[in-house]
Amino acid sequence: MPLTAGIVGLPNVGKSTLFNAITKAGAEMANYPFATIEPNVGMVEVPDKRLDRIQELIPADKVVPTTFEFTDIAGIVKGASQGEGLGNKFLENIRQVNAIVHVVRAFDDDDITHVSGKVDPLEDIETINTELILADLEAVEKRYAKVEKVALTSKDKTALAEYAVLEKLKPALEASRPARSIEWNEDEQKIVDGLFLLTSKPVLYVANVAEEEMADPTSGAYYQQVADYAAKDHAEVMAISARAEEEIAEMDDEDKAEFMELQGITEPGLNRLIRTAYHLLDLRTFFTAGGKETRAWTFHAGMKAPQAAGVIHSDFERGFIRAETVAFDDLDQYGSMKAVKEAGKRRSEGKEYVVQDGDIMEFLFNV
Repeated sequence: MPLTAGIVGLPNVGKSTLFNAITKAGAEMANYPFATIEPNVGMVEVPDKRLDRIQELIPADKVVPTTFEFTDIAGIVKGASQGEGLGNKFLENIRQVNAIVHVVRAFDDDDITHVSGKVDPLEDIETINTELILADLEAVEKRYAKVEKVALTSKDKTALAEYAVLEKLKPALEASRPARSIEWNEDEQKIVDGLFLLTSKPVLYVANVAEEEMADPTSGAYYQQVADYAAKDHAEVMAISARAEEEIAEMDDEDKAEFMELQGITEPGLNRLIRTAYHLLDLRTFFTAGGKETRAWTFHAGMKAPQAAGVIHSDFERGFIRAETVAFDDLDQYGSMKAVKEAGKRRSEGKEYVVQDGDIMEFLFNV
């Protein structure tokens, strides 16, 4: 199953508008709650200027970017953890994603209804996070009741290890702290991962700002509130104007360049959002170059060379011999593979090599 970043938020904060801009998929938009009921899923290309530079230096017949998924999840309301609105369904949809893109309304517009009647980013964030914490607390309490008896009576090592984790989780959730706020060792993290908690997922807060704030979103008071909250939550934050980004996504290249120049921006905010979500999922990119195609490939941070080879084809991993490797920065600096090799920057890497973001690789294998 591919990794996916789930877009969440209260109704009418701009989630579906943002999703439409990202994927150009045409998800339904309406000025009333629950316009989105079933989650919309869209594949997006990851913008990467390195591909253009590689193609310039090592021409290929075609260029293929890498992709990953975004999921647009219906708006959550207060009481979702108790089934309010379509709460249980929505929470289960969130449980299925790997990272959360939390969209927060950070603009005033009397023509767009706010579910609580006023624009208050902090209250909106707390509403969502409280529901996620309550849902996790209910799950942890049920698990705690089952594990406690086994752990304390049988002294089973597995049960004792899980019990120790639950002993940390329960008071944190009761104090309205998300699971991701707790530091875990490697063994504990595996147990936490097995609990599939909503608040253990990495989060990116996206302040949906007014179009006139695109060039300098940090100047807005609403954005600053979101940024301050994100800092306390150890989460990432960025600003974007969903409505403007949807317009940009529909423009041809010439109009797009003119619009961005007028707005004082160098690239669409969507590019930054996609790249940030990609990294939030702990994904990185390596390249294969030249010949029939130059291509970007997605791998998990920390992956070794044989496993990265397996991303291309299982035979590459099974028969892995070595990987001829060049860092993108070296190719960019020296201007050709020949010059890179002459500078001693082309490397033969073996089975224990940890692949780095931006590596250009040629895999040698024998099946």
